[in-house]
Amino acid sequence: MRAIAYGFGATILLGIISGLTIPFTNLTLPVLGYALVGVLGGLVAGYMVATGMADGAINGLVATMLGAIIVAIGLVVFNVLFTGVFFGLTTLAASIVVIALAGIPGVVGGALGSMLHDRSEARRSRPVA
Repeated sequence: MRAIAYGFGATILLGIISGLTIPFTNLTLPVLGYALVGVLGGLVAGYMVATGMADGAINGLVATMLGAIIVAIGLVVFNVLFTGVFFGLTTLAASIVVIALAGIPGVVGGALGSMLHDRSEARRSRPVA
């Protein structure tokens, strides 16, 4: 559960930070795509797992899907409040597709994170020459 929580937090944090603007300027922070946010969130979740690559992939999937659901709920609520019900429903339809597609990079990131964790453990256990 801790791995999913860390991956979820990373996904939410990256999703929010990538859309922020710098106050009193015209600058915005670089917008990270859903794929990159999913890979990084899955990477965090997968790195926290110590039981294998398959568990890392599953935890990456769950963490990025939960993060995408929370971000989508926020977007739908804001669109309904500020633009009306029609645009809120279109945002809901688009976010369902994005949530479904966000799981794929999460699986890849989770597997990569688990592989990195296994590799760093193997390096720690080797004697220094």
